[in-house]
Amino acid sequence: MATQAIFDQKNVLVTGGAGFIGSHLCDELVKTAKVICVDNFSSGSERNIDHLLSHPNFVFLKADLVEPLDLEERRELERFRVRFQGVQEIYHLACPTSAKQFEAQRVQTALANSLAVKNALDLAVRYKAKFMHASSAVVYGARRDDLKVFREDYFGYVNPIGPRSCYDEGKRYAETLVTTYRDVHQLNVKVARIFRTYGTRMMLDDGQMLPDFAVAALDHKPLVIYGNENFSSTFCHVSDLVAGLIKFMRSGEAGPLNFGSDLEYKLVDVARKIIELTGSRSQVKLEEPLLFMSPLGLPDITAVREKLGWFPVVMLEDGLREVIDDAKANKALVGIEHRAL
Repeated sequence: MATQAIFDQKNVLVTGGAGFIGSHLCDELVKTAKVICVDNFSSGSERNIDHLLSHPNFVFLKADLVEPLDLEERRELERFRVRFQGVQEIYHLACPTSAKQFEAQRVQTALANSLAVKNALDLAVRYKAKFMHASSAVVYGARRDDLKVFREDYFGYVNPIGPRSCYDEGKRYAETLVTTYRDVHQLNVKVARIFRTYGTRMMLDDGQMLPDFAVAALDHKPLVIYGNENFSSTFCHVSDLVAGLIKFMRSGEAGPLNFGSDLEYKLVDVARKIIELTGSRSQVKLEEPLLFMSPLGLPDITAVREKLGWFPVVMLEDGLREVIDDAKANKALVGIEHRAL
């Protein structure tokens, strides 16, 4: 099986490719590679990839990676000659990330962070492919009064049996599985720890805050913050993140590396900025926190800046304007995606 592309372009597998981040990643990868996008729509959406379905460098497979996936049995991939060329790179992003559906998807989430990771790694072993795992800031645990900026050498403090454990401890276990496969099978693996990311194609009416803020402001309804007036976070634009992930895959670095913005904003201030940008009559409203939306720590991005020369460049106000435009175009879909889950 070829570990290098033997035809005109390499084959790249993106799991979770119809999700918010995954679909933007596919957009960039199809420019230079043949992209196999796998998703089961647990929190992704077909509308995120509709524009790619007719692209000659793109094939979508609806599949749940909790079950093993045999790429060579899929007729859709015959034109990518997987049987002869194999797969050169795997970006593994598949995991439910719906804030409002989190409790209903806890078993799916636990399986995604275990069986799905294993099955994706087995594909990497089969094809000797480079493998990037999309981990999360949650591996560090919640921010502490004495520590809110996390470096990669901090091992974190996570409850392994709490209501969020399927995701938080799940992401930690997934990193263990990835690095174990690396050591046992001599795989080229990379671990990206992703902090809060925003941009177009985020699921609407899902408690993700920024897109919900935009929809509410456009309708002059209250902007709901699931936390108190001190709830703060960092926000990395998805285009910056995607550029970083691709740069990481092409590098000789293994990580783990933090990917995120190191600029902190209060959610109240962000909500008020969206009200200003939309000319809305809305007010900010505080409600009880959602389980999936706990305050995260801030990333120390010194390592990724030094090793990859990467740092976010999109200003928050510019990104918010995009989110508002996306909400204008898609707010009629509010509620539709959840009914399809």
